[in-house]
Amino acid sequence: MKKLINDASAVVTDFLAGFAAAHDDLVQVDHENRVVYRLGGAKEGKVGLVSGGGSGHEPLHGGFVGFGMLDAACCGEVFTSPVPDQVFAATQEVDSGAGVLHIVKNYTGDIMNFEMAAEMAAAEGITVEAVVVNDDVAVQDSLYTAGRRGVGLTVLLEKIVGAAAEDGMHLLALKELAERVIANGRSMGMALTSVTVPAAGKPTFELADDEIELGIGIHGEPGRERRKITTAAETAELMLKPILDDIDYRGSEVIAFVNGMGGTPLMELYVMYNEVRRVLEANGVRIVRDLVGNYITSLEMAGCSITLLKADEEMIKYWDAPVVTPGLRKGQ
Repeated sequence: MKKLINDASAVVTDFLAGFAAAHDDLVQVDHENRVVYRLGGAKEGKVGLVSGGGSGHEPLHGGFVGFGMLDAACCGEVFTSPVPDQVFAATQEVDSGAGVLHIVKNYTGDIMNFEMAAEMAAAEGITVEAVVVNDDVAVQDSLYTAGRRGVGLTVLLEKIVGAAAEDGMHLLALKELAERVIANGRSMGMALTSVTVPAAGKPTFELADDEIELGIGIHGEPGRERRKITTAAETAELMLKPILDDIDYRGSEVIAFVNGMGGTPLMELYVMYNEVRRVLEANGVRIVRDLVGNYITSLEMAGCSITLLKADEEMIKYWDAPVVTPGLRKGQ
């Protein structure tokens, strides 16, 4: 294992120390609870947005804390859900009286711990609603989930709902918008290499030099199939087919997101984006907004994911709104 770390057992602690030092103009970090907060605290009358998950997917989630996105992100151990006390602390801190929305990826530990935290918050008189992101079409159930995994759509959801919250939208309307995004977004991923969790010290799985894994999860979970490596053009077609089979995108306007898993050069992601554009045009789907880069990663895994969101006018409006976070900035 080759990694730029000090101690595998302290990697999240050390990461958060560096993150806080690098972005002290945007965020503040509660190191005891391992929660990243938007600088300046809760905004009066604004719904608080809390998300989180295992570390190792940066910039998700801490990198999306700030103006126009999240108010707090809870950082678990590598590929491990944050515990209820972390989520409860974040929920308390961001509540300004307008309620709090939990944005949860569909992993068993995440759902259980966010639900427990919501119950703790309710006992303190805090109104909490939650949405569960489950956009991965690769598999119906996985090692970590009942139902589909939550992956790339999480980034688009946090941006859109974050802008709406900034605009003053109330809690139940935010939840409805989030559920509409979830209903209209789908993702599919693939891997060229495995991932090595620092505490494990060895790759999670083995791939031959001439193999790829289609439908891989962001924690190295098995996908749909393992096959010989092929061109970017064919890979895009293989990844998009299950997405287009799941939702009828024909004639639709979409936000297209080509995401790197951490170890793939940006040049290759743009090659993939061009192939995605080609396949979508051939299927009568029009890209009106896009995002290309490493936004929800899996440590050093090489590979990518594709996310499509069938976007209405309201979603596009909030996608275009200003955002200032460590991981995503535009419009200001």
